[in-house]
This record gives sequence, structure tokens and C-alpha cells, in this order.
Amino acid sequence: MADLLPGLGKFGLGKLSDLKLFEEPEEEKEEAKNEPVAPVYNEEEFLFDKTYTCPICDHKYGERTVRTGKARLLGIDLDLRPRHEQLDVGKYDVISCPKCGYTVLSRYFAPLSPTMTKLVKENIASSFVSRSEKMAVYTYDTAFERYQLCLANAIVKRGKDSEKAYICLKTGWILRGMGEHLDKAIEKYDERLKEIKQREQEYLRHAYEGFIKARSTEGYPMCGMDETTLDYLLAALAIGFEEFDVATKMIGGILASAAANSRMKDKARELKEVMQARKGS
Repeated sequence: MADLLPGLGKFGLGKLSDLKLFEEPEEEKEEAKNEPVAPVYNEEEFLFDKTYTCPICDHKYGERTVRTGKARLLGIDLDLRPRHEQLDVGKYDVISCPKCGYTVLSRYFAPLSPTMTKLVKENIASSFVSRSEKMAVYTYDTAFERYQLCLANAIVKRGKDSEKAYICLKTGWILRGMGEHLDKAIEKYDERLKEIKQREQEYLRHAYEGFIKARSTEGYPMCGMDETTLDYLLAALAIGFEEFDVATKMIGGILASAAANSRMKDKARELKEVMQARKGS
């Protein structure tokens, strides 16, 4: 009915433009009631502003943050990416100072060493263009930009290999979500989706290589993961890149480990089945 009531918006009643002129017969209405309706969520309802003080420039600012326990977990991808029903939690895991550009994953937000502070000031803050816009929710494009800035900061401040690998991993997850939510009606949808998937694989490859390196040089926990969890992640990534020898080694280590609990060993067995299916296809 949008064509019949185009002027309702100026009265604050634009939402009524979708009203149906004629009601459906009672029989059809009853059938419609029995059809499952996908829930509609307002992403903003799951967020709040958390205040941070930038360790580089002392600027105080608010960052959109997911309310604890609000989003319902639907499942976990093979490479440990969590999927929630109402929103993509990963879009809000980056903390970025709008004044100087210092950007970091929430896990790593802490005072920096004098050397790191100097490096960020010289290489990021000195040329960063301050942002004043405030977003109620983040699009995938915005989230991807923030993760890129996060990675640039980690490189500049000479962060650990594990931190850079973790940023790459989560950036890959963001790109996966971007592809999953890409509007199929856009022009050249297939080309755009292919580009996003290729970029996702690039970030996951860097995550894989970074974690392999960190595994032999850093201690645990690493990015919140114990050794067993990291080996599982590496096995999952290796399967994706068809490096089955690495995956076999990691899975075998988990199954033989006295430190791995039964749940993780079950997941390793499931991963082994996935690998066998990939190898056979």
C-alpha cells in the first residue's frame, strides 16, 4: 500500500505505509498464522557503550560493546568461529580510539610499553585523521576496516606473532560473515562473493602461518587458548588448505595427549572424519 499512502512519513506514520488495503479471507489468515516466522532482531538492543581511556593519547571514548549473555550461541564453525542468532559478536571486538587511531582487540587492551607507545605515536597517531561519526551498529564493511586498522597497529607496535595471527583469524571470520550476509540482489553478486571468499582465505592463511610460528616460540595460554585448543585450530585450518599431513599430526597429538579432555578428543575425532571426507572427495 506504499503507493496509496506516500505522504504518511511527514506525519511520523511512515511505518503504516505497508498496511494492506483489503484484509485476507479468514481461511487464508489462519493458514498464515501457522507459517513459521523468522524472528527480527534490533542489533542495537544487544549493545551498549563501554568507556575506554586511550593509552596513547589519554582520550576517553565509548565503544559499542555486546552485552554479556545477551546473544544466543547457535553453533561453532570448524575453525572455532562462534555463530550467534541475533548478531555477529566479532564485529564489536575491536577497540579503536577515534582521536589517534590506536586500535586493538579487546583482549589486548592494556597499557603499552614505552617502546610500543613511541612506535604507535610515530607511525599511527602522527598521521591519523580523527573520526567524529558515531555508529549505533557496525556494518561488515566498517568492522573489516576496524580489523585492518587493528592489524596495522599490531604490526607497527611489533606485537607478538600470536596477536597478529589472532587478528588475521578474526578478520577472516568477519569476511565470512560478510559473505553470508551479502545481499543477493546486488549487481555482480557472484563476483563480489568470490572476492570476499578469496580475501577470507588470505587472512586465514596468514593466521595459520602466524600460529604455526608462535607455537614454537611462545608460551600458553595463547590468545586465550591452551595447547590442545590451538592444535585443534591449526588442524582445522590445515584441512581447509588441504595440508593433511599437518592436520594428521595435530589431531594425533590431541588424541594421544593426557592433557586433552574427552570433549576435545571427541572434537578431534570429528575433525578426523571431516579430513577423511575431504581427502576422498
